[in-house]
Amino acid sequence: MSLRRRIAAAAAVAVAAVAVAVALTGYFTTRAHLLGEVKSELRLRAQAFLAPHGHDDHRGNRAGGPPSPGPDEQFQLPTGPLGGAQGVFQVVDASGSVLFPRPAQLPVGQQVLAVARHRSGSVFYDTRVGSRQSHVEVYAAWDAPDQHVVMVALSLSDDDDVLHGLLLPYLLLIAGGIILATLLGLAISRSALRPIERFVARTERVTRELDRPARLEEVDTIELRRLASSFNQTLDALERSIEAQRHLVADASHELRTPIAALRSNIQIFLEAERLPLAERQELQQSILAELDELTQIVADVMELAQGAAPELHPEPVELDTIVRESVDRTQRRAPSLRFNLDLEPTVVLGVPERIGRAVSNVIDNARRWSPPEGEIDVRLHDGVVTVRDHGPGFGEADLPHVFDRFYRAKEARRMPGSGLGLAIVKQAAESHGGRAEAANAPDGGALLTVSFGARVGGRERSSVTAQ
Repeated sequence: MSLRRRIAAAAAVAVAAVAVAVALTGYFTTRAHLLGEVKSELRLRAQAFLAPHGHDDHRGNRAGGPPSPGPDEQFQLPTGPLGGAQGVFQVVDASGSVLFPRPAQLPVGQQVLAVARHRSGSVFYDTRVGSRQSHVEVYAAWDAPDQHVVMVALSLSDDDDVLHGLLLPYLLLIAGGIILATLLGLAISRSALRPIERFVARTERVTRELDRPARLEEVDTIELRRLASSFNQTLDALERSIEAQRHLVADASHELRTPIAALRSNIQIFLEAERLPLAERQELQQSILAELDELTQIVADVMELAQGAAPELHPEPVELDTIVRESVDRTQRRAPSLRFNLDLEPTVVLGVPERIGRAVSNVIDNARRWSPPEGEIDVRLHDGVVTVRDHGPGFGEADLPHVFDRFYRAKEARRMPGSGLGLAIVKQAAESHGGRAEAANAPDGGALLTVSFGARVGGRERSSVTAQ
């Protein structure tokens, strides 16, 4: 079901509920009012025959005198047809037998018998009497002086006619309210959804033309302006992501072109290697293997960067100080002449061990490349932040803003092996874990790289060592 129809249906249901509530309230209020008037009239009619005065005037001498009169003289009650204006009267003794009139016109129900047994009180109830099952309201009250029950009944046919006459107007009210609410709901929903339809049309046009960047106008209501702003931010992020992927592909293709061309040339020469001396053939083989290694490293680095900066779905506790120490040990085996000064604070962070290990290795390996022979590298881990400082030439002022750019290589680094992706991988791994990567020059010379991988979650005993 469309949103427009849902709004119309909700309005129709709400109005229907209100109309039903109004109709029921009106119906039962009118019924209670009519029934109250009937009960008041019954009580008023019966009161004249329940009052203690007047007994000697029309019911005989109770203190002695002549014998009691007959039934017709003893009960001077009005008689009339059922449904007459004056009502129907009936007298019942304490045992429940009808004394007057005979035959009885009103049935003696359990309510009347209860009043007779208790010899006190009164009761109202409705019943149906006669062959036509006429609807009447009955009032039965105990007459203590005469020790019998006086019953008075009035017809409810007029009241029933009034109530039945109200049913059709109330039903028409409910039906008309539902129809009117549905029409108004459709009109209101059409008016309310018109800005959303315009917004959807604009978004569809923008998404069809992603090759030509465009943005939504932040107009209309506050909610739609916020929605347009959020959509524009999403488009900005998407555009940046697409642009970054384009640059990555373009830079990767550019970087791969050189080793592939060199590899192709060397392979062509190697195909005619029988003409070359043995030493040159061995040198050529080593060159091909080195170029293959470089090509493999570039592909691995590109794959690492292509994963993006999003963190893994299931991070785990990582002993950062252990990863730093293992990276230093591997670098020490490759450059035994270097001296590493370690100051490691036991640290546990939440992340992906492989990505953190790769980033730490790249930072330490970068320091190894730029350290002079017999040089020192200071590695420090405090408060979850890894700081690596070498004593090499440091970063050039023009290169410092681009240290973490993909495929960026300083002029001095272009003669060295590498793809220019190592520090870009460091920054991406740090940011994917909620940390940061920064580069600077130490005050007394050398490069200073600082990397963090989010907040600490624990630690162990502290250790400080010098590796040589």
